[in-house]
Amino acid sequence: MADADNRSTNLLAGETASLEEHLQGWGEVILVADRALRWEKSWFPAAIIVAVSSVFLMVYYLDPSVLSGVSCFILFLCLADYLVPTLAPRIFGSNKWTTEQQQRFHEICSNLVKTRRRVVGWWKRLFALKEEKPKMYFMTMISSLAVVAWIGQQVHNLLLTYFIVSCLLLLPGLNNQGIVSKYIGMGKKEINKLLKQKEKKNE
Repeated sequence: MADADNRSTNLLAGETASLEEHLQGWGEVILVADRALRWEKSWFPAAIIVAVSSVFLMVYYLDPSVLSGVSCFILFLCLADYLVPTLAPRIFGSNKWTTEQQQRFHEICSNLVKTRRRVVGWWKRLFALKEEKPKMYFMTMISSLAVVAWIGQQVHNLLLTYFIVSCLLLLPGLNNQGIVSKYIGMGKKEINKLLKQKEKKNE
């Protein structure tokens, strides 16, 4: 058991170091984005909403085709991948990179690796469910996809994407402020109350 834990820890450290090396040119930008997403200042949530709304309003106004939209998005990524590592040290100053910033950058990379592992783990569990309980897998997938399809039919694609992107970008700040854990705790309490009430009725 201890050997397995050590191997897992070493593998995590190796993946984190590899990701740090890969994202080194983006370090300053990632730290700025991290501060904004964690709401270090009170006006950051409003700035995030304004930025996201501006992008989606521009997309709504231009109304590009799917091919044009995908091409422009990939073009933007290519330009950012080329320009950010070149311009970021000049804008932020690489000589100002402190030990605290390096530690925070390491934590961000470690969290990204852990998130990727969780996603892969959920994906594997889904396929394990398919093998172990095919009927339950089939019913769950059909029900979930039917609900998603119904929501997609009721809400405009761009508006739905706007809500999803906004929620994803606000989630780290909500989590950092303890709002997510607060409402999850309240939900768990309500569920426990309902379960206790059912147990009393059954008795």
